[in-house]
Amino acid sequence: MDPIALSLFASRIEALCDEMGAALRRAAFSPNIRDRLDFSCAVFDTRGELCAQAAHIPVHLGSMAFAMRGIVGRMDWHPGDMVVVNDPFLGGTHLPDITVIAPLFVGERIAGFVANRAHHANVGGNTPGSMPISRSLDEEGMVIPPTKLVRGGEPDDAVFEAILEATGESGELAGDFAAQLSANRTGLTRLGELVQVMGLAAYEQALAELNDYAERLARAALADLPEGSYRFRDVLDDDGSGHQDIAIAARLDVRAGSVHVDFTGTSPQMPGNVNCPLSVAAAAVYYVFRCLMPAHTPACAGTFRPITLSAPEGCLINARRPAAVAAGNVETSTRIVDVICGALAEALPGRIPAASHGSMNNVAMGARGKQAWDYYETIGGGMGAGAQGGGLNAVQTHMTNTLNTPVEVLESRFPLRVVRYAIRRGSGGKGARPGGDGLVREYEFLAPAQVTLLTERRRHAPWGLMGGQAGAPGENRLNGQALPGKTCLTVAAGDRLAIHTPGGGGYGGENGA
Repeated sequence: MDPIALSLFASRIEALCDEMGAALRRAAFSPNIRDRLDFSCAVFDTRGELCAQAAHIPVHLGSMAFAMRGIVGRMDWHPGDMVVVNDPFLGGTHLPDITVIAPLFVGERIAGFVANRAHHANVGGNTPGSMPISRSLDEEGMVIPPTKLVRGGEPDDAVFEAILEATGESGELAGDFAAQLSANRTGLTRLGELVQVMGLAAYEQALAELNDYAERLARAALADLPEGSYRFRDVLDDDGSGHQDIAIAARLDVRAGSVHVDFTGTSPQMPGNVNCPLSVAAAAVYYVFRCLMPAHTPACAGTFRPITLSAPEGCLINARRPAAVAAGNVETSTRIVDVICGALAEALPGRIPAASHGSMNNVAMGARGKQAWDYYETIGGGMGAGAQGGGLNAVQTHMTNTLNTPVEVLESRFPLRVVRYAIRRGSGGKGARPGGDGLVREYEFLAPAQVTLLTERRRHAPWGLMGGQAGAPGENRLNGQALPGKTCLTVAAGDRLAIHTPGGGGYGGENGA
C-alpha cells in the first residue's frame, strides 16, 4: 500500500473502535460506563493480535493486547458467538472488568475479532462496589472463565441468569451487558463493511503492512534510548492486610532499538489484593514506551514487538491463582508506571516527568438489602511536572483515562451528597516547574452504607525530579479522623468522608537549576 492508503486504513479501523465506544456509552445504564467512561474497545486479528484500539483505558487495552491470543485460541468459534470473560488469570485484569469478544466471519472463515471491556460496580464481591479488602480472588466476586454468552446470535439465558444470580443484580447489570453486546454488533458491522470493500486478502495484507510500519516507528523511537541497563525501585504503601513497603523493582536493558524489562527483585505476591497478573504489568510497560513514540504511531501489535518483559512467577506482578487482585489492576499498575519512568529518567534526562499522584484513589460504597446500591469511582490528583512545564491540577493520569462522576448524577442516583469538590491547593511539589495539585472530594452519607477505600501514596509521596520536591501525600478522613489508605468501614447517615488526593512531584530546583 502507498503511505496515504495505509494512513487512511489505520484511521478507518481506529474510527471503528471509536464508534464501538460511542455505542457502548450511549446504551449503558450505569454511571460507571455512561458517565465515567470506564470502558475500552479494540479490534484483533484471527490470532488475537491487536489491530487497533480507541483512546480509552490504558490498563484495559494493554492487558488485552498481551492476553487475547490465549483467549481466542481456546474457544470453538461459530458465527454469531460472543464470549464473556473476567478471570484475571485467563486474560482479564480484575473481576469488575468484564470483557465481551465477538468473531467476524467471512463465509466460513474468521476474519478477526472485536472486543470491549467495561467496569461493573457489582460483580458479587464481599462488599458493595466489588472492590473489597480481599485476601483471595473468590472474595472479589464471580469469576467468569471464557464462556459463550451468545451462541449463534442467541443469548445463552443460563449464563446470563448465573451472572445475575451471583451478583444479585437485575436491571442495571443486564442493561450494561446489552450495551456491551450492542457495541460488539456495531464493531462487527463496520469491520464487515471494511473487509467487504477491501476484500479479505487485501485487508489482511493491510494489517500486515500496518504492523510492520508500527514496528519501524517503535524501533526508531527506542533507538533514541542510549544502550545500557537502567534500574529503579519504588514501593507500594501496603497491601491492606498489614504488610507495608512492598517493592517493585525493574531493570531496563536497551539494545539496538529494543528493550527488555526484567522485574527480578520485586516482592513476592502478597496476602492482600495488590497482586496482579503479568498482563496488567505488560499494560503498564507498553503504555510508558508508547508515550515515547510519535503521536501517529498506530496502536497495534507491531508497536509492541520490540518490547518484552519478564517477572518471576509468584511475584507481586506475576501472581499465581488464587491471589487477590482487586487493587493490583488499579494501584499496582500505576506504581509500575512510576518505576519504568524512574528508570527512564536516567536514560533520558529532560524527557521524563516527575511522578504523578500515583493512585486511582478508589472509592467503592453501597448497601445490601431492600435499598441495595453499589457505587464505584476513581478520583484524579496532581500530574508530575516536567522539563517543558508544570503538572496539571486535578486530573486522571497514566493507567486510567476516566472522567469524574458528575455531582448531579451521583446525587440523583445514590443516597449521597457531595459537600466539597475542590482543587487541593498547595499539594503539588515545589520546583522550577511545580507539580500539579490534587483534589478534595467530600461525601455526606444520607443513609447507612459500607465503604471500601483502595488508595496509594498515603505514606510514600510522589517523587520529584532534577531537584524538584515531592508532591504531598494523600489523606483519607471520616468525620475529620484519619483513615488508612486501604480500609473497609461502615458509615451512618450524616457521616462525612473526605478524600484528599496526592499532588504531583515538582521538577527542577526552585532557583531554576
